Amino acid sequence: MDLVAWAYSVAEGRLADSLPRRWAHVRGVAERTGRTAGLFVHEEQELLEAAAVLHDVGYAPELALTGFHPLDGARYLERQGFPERLCGLVAHHSCAYLEAGLRELSAELAVWEDEETAVRDALWWADMTTTPDGTLTNVSDRIAEIQDRYGPQDLVSVFIRQARPELVAAVERTEERLRAAGLGHVAK
Repeated sequence: MDLVAWAYSVAEGRLADSLPRRWAHVRGVAERTGRTAGLFVHEEQELLEAAAVLHDVGYAPELALTGFHPLDGARYLERQGFPERLCGLVAHHSCAYLEAGLRELSAELAVWEDEETAVRDALWWADMTTTPDGTLTNVSDRIAEIQDRYGPQDLVSVFIRQARPELVAAVERTEERLRAAGLGHVAK
């Protein structure tokens, strides 16, 4: 089974029934990565799509051991034999290191490298421009939606406020790469 098919099989099995809205989100994020196909060689595009499909698998109730989904997801994927680089993309998606710090889980997250590449940026872009229901949005509206959903004092809201500059920068870098490659206007 190829990497993307394996990712879909695992994510659907863990999210579709227990968290259907989360499953819609990850399908939307994965679909969004299709816009980046002209930016990456086949293997990197495949890795990006697989990471998009799996980035929120750590929300699955049976996997949520720490309550920090990037870490729980990466640990699970590692146990399943997924490539280390994919585990790192999941572990560090959407500026997770800042939330890990707030949760006092930085050392645990540091097991995986944050690769700080165009592939990583594209994963953050896809996540931050996809609503919880899997439709397109822009990064500002997505951040506002997260804050509204969690409330102003929740740790996730504190994190997303801190992460905003880095998230916006990753989105902007990816959209600039898409424009430079002639892949058109991508923002909502």
